[in-house]
Amino acid sequence: MAHPKASRKHQHDAGSAERPAQLLAWYDRHRRRLPWRAPAGQRSDPYRVWLSEIMLQQTTVKAVGPYFEKFLARWPDVSALGNADLEDVLRMWAGLGYYSRARNLHACAVTVLREHGGVFPDTEEGLRKLPGIGPYTAAAIAAIAFDRRTMPVDGNIERVTTRLFRVEEALPQAKPQIQALAATLLGPSRAGDSAQALMDLGATICTPKKPACVLCPLNEDCAARQHGDQETFPRKAAKKTGTLRRGAAFVVVRGDELLVRSRPAKGLLGGMTEVPGSEWLAGQEDEEALAQAPDVSGVKRWHRKLGVVTHVFTHFPLELVVYTATVPARTRAPAGMRWVKIATLDGEALPNVMRKVVARGLGE
Repeated sequence: MAHPKASRKHQHDAGSAERPAQLLAWYDRHRRRLPWRAPAGQRSDPYRVWLSEIMLQQTTVKAVGPYFEKFLARWPDVSALGNADLEDVLRMWAGLGYYSRARNLHACAVTVLREHGGVFPDTEEGLRKLPGIGPYTAAAIAAIAFDRRTMPVDGNIERVTTRLFRVEEALPQAKPQIQALAATLLGPSRAGDSAQALMDLGATICTPKKPACVLCPLNEDCAARQHGDQETFPRKAAKKTGTLRRGAAFVVVRGDELLVRSRPAKGLLGGMTEVPGSEWLAGQEDEEALAQAPDVSGVKRWHRKLGVVTHVFTHFPLELVVYTATVPARTRAPAGMRWVKIATLDGEALPNVMRKVVARGLGE
C-alpha cells in the first residue's frame, strides 16, 4: 500500500504539471483589455510593452492608461521618442511621479535609436544593458514582446505565488524563492501569456484583500487557501519610514506670472520645475527655512499661508510652509529662475508636491 504522504505528493505534482495549462485556459477567457496589450494571437509591439512597463513601475494600471495614450499619440514609436526633447518628455510625464523613470525612458529611446538602429534587443541580457531596464522589466519585455521563456515577477505575481505555495519567508528576502516558484508556472510555450495571466489573476481575483478564491483556476491546490490564511501573504518585513523633513516654499506672483526654477538634473525630482524653496531638512525650524527665501527685488514682506503642505516620498515624509509675495510688473527673475504664465502651468513639468504648493499659494 502506498504511503499516504507519497500519494499526496503525487497528486500535488500532477496539479503542478497542469497549472500552466489551467492558467492559460483561464486567461484566454478572462484576459483584461489594456491599451498596450496586443489582441489574442497577435505579436506584441516591443515599444508599447516597454513604454507601459516603465510607466507601470510603482504606478497603477488605472493611472497609467491616459498617460500611455498621450505618449503614444505624441511619440508613436521609439525613434520619435528618441528624437524628442527631454523637457517635453518630462512635461508629459508630470503627475506620474518617480521622475528618474522619465529621464531613463528618454535615454533608453535614444540608445535604442543610436546603438540598435531603432530595434529593441530581443533577449533579457540585451535589454538589461539599456538605461532604466532592471531585471524585472527586462524579463517582462523579453516574455511579453519576444515570447522568451522567462517569468517576470511583479507585485501581482508575487502575491499569487506566495499564496499558492504558502511562502513563509518575508519579502524582500523571499524574492529569489518566489522567482524560482513562479517559473514553475510557465508552460512549454506562450511565456508572455503565462506572465500576463498571472498578472491578471493577481489584479482581478487574487487581490490583496478578500481574494475571490472560488473563481480562481488554481484554487484546488493553493496551499494558503487550504490553510485559510490567504490574506496574510505575501509576508512582509516591517517598513522603516524615514525621518520627517521640513522646509519652506516661496510663491512669488508678478501679474499673471509665477516665479519658478528647474531642479538640478541629478537627484530627487531631477530636472523638474519648482517654485523657489529652502532645503528640506529634518528638524528645520520655520525661521531657518524663511531665511533661505529667494532674493527678489520688490518683495516687501513674505505672507505665510495657514497650515502646511504635506507630501510623502519613498524614503521620507515632507512638510512645507508656504510663503507668498506679489511683485511689480517689471521685476526681474533672480539668476537661474524664470517667470511663467500661471495659465500655462499645466504645460510645466511640475511634480505633485509642487502642484500642492502652488494651489496653496495661489488659493484664497
